[in-house]
This record gives sequence, C-alpha cells and structure tokens, in this order.
Amino acid sequence: MHSRITDAIALKSSPVAVLLTDDKPEAATQFKEGRMGCVAAMLLAAAKGRIVVFDRKTFGCPGGGTGLGFGDCYPGFPIDRLLSTGGQATLASGRPYDMGEGERFHTSPQVSEKWVRSLPYRDVPTEYIVFKPLQQVTEQEQVSLIIMLVNPDQLSALVTLAGFRSGAIHAALSPWGAACQSILFAHAEADKETPSGVIGFFDISQRDKVDREILSFTMPYRLFLQMESDAEESFLRTEAWRKLRERQ
Repeated sequence: MHSRITDAIALKSSPVAVLLTDDKPEAATQFKEGRMGCVAAMLLAAAKGRIVVFDRKTFGCPGGGTGLGFGDCYPGFPIDRLLSTGGQATLASGRPYDMGEGERFHTSPQVSEKWVRSLPYRDVPTEYIVFKPLQQVTEQEQVSLIIMLVNPDQLSALVTLAGFRSGAIHAALSPWGAACQSILFAHAEADKETPSGVIGFFDISQRDKVDREILSFTMPYRLFLQMESDAEESFLRTEAWRKLRERQ
C-alpha cells in the first residue's frame, strides 16, 4: 500500500500498520514464550521493514501486552511500584524482582495505581496482533492503526492534517504511557465519531531507542485514510510546507 503522506512529508522510515488477525504471518519476528522483551523495539524493527507478530503468550512485558490491547496484563506485576518508588517484589511466577529506586515517573505507588485504573483497556478479538510495514500490506488485510515515527516538522504536518477536514481543536492527543501504549490510546480513539491522532514515545526509559528528535504519531486507520485523501488539497502543496520539506 502506497502512502501520499509518506512522500509529502519525506518520512525516512516506513509507516507501520497494526493488523488484528487470526492468521499468523510466515517468517515473522516474535518474542519467545515467557521471555521479556520490548514492544517499542519491535515497532522500530517494523519501521525498518520487518514483520512482527504478538499473541497473548508473547507480548514481551505486562506494559507491552496492555499497550497492544491484550487486556489488563498488570495483575501479579508491581507496576505501581515500578513506575514510582521501586523496591523488592516477588512476581506471580515466584521470581524475585529488584526494581531498585523505581522509574520515578510518579511520586508514589498510589499515583501510579490511579494511572493504571485510568487506562482505556481493550481486549482485541483476534489471536494475533501484527506490525507490518505499510508498503507490504495487501488490500485483503484488515488494518486497525497506522504508526509513523516523525521529527517535529513532520509531526506538525500530521497534527495539522488530522484537523484539516474536521476543524477539531484536539486533532491530536498526547497521553502519557509506555512507548508502545499509544497503540492502546489509538484503539480508544478509533471508537469515536471524530478520532484524534495520538502523539507518543514519551517513555523516558525507552527514549534512547530513537533519535532525540523522533516521536510517534498513531492514527486509527479511518483517520489515516481521511488524511491520505486530504493530503493533495491541503497545505502540503504550499510554499510554506515546501520550505520545511527541503530541510528534512
């Protein structure tokens, strides 16, 4: 699938399509069952051309499983303390877990618990969630979300284009969560009559995986298609944007 937006904003990496499917793609990269791993790292692999697959036994970590949309994967995991003050814990498997001083994203476990309760949990109806470079997606595949990794100029273009037709003030949201959890927030946006794009990759513990200028922009597929159809008649044809595109 070709994207006009990709060309117009001179995107350097591939847009990543998030697919909900019961069919496991061949030769896809997948975490081993029971092994820890980072969904954000898999997203970056997909942006470089690889196909990645997850299921309910191979989502890498509780935050990743939750962020992908496999329900609330935090029970039995001390997420409230990991995000705040840290310390020692015993996991549901019986394995001791040393969180050190914690990530210090919240002032206390109680604040972290408040954040946990506020998440828009989703349990997707399919066996697999797939990350696939957009140009490899076929017309027969059902796309749920599109993720782009962008610099500030490109992000400015996407936020502006997201509101081109609706005139929405909140054309984009910037909720805090793990680097992969923009996926969860974008699933929630997909249910709305006028969905917003989701700006992400604010997770301090994962920021070193991307260049310092890079953030993510995640769109419900319906919003992405609208933006694609609007691209040609939008500001992307103006001299103001051409000046910015030349410095990409």
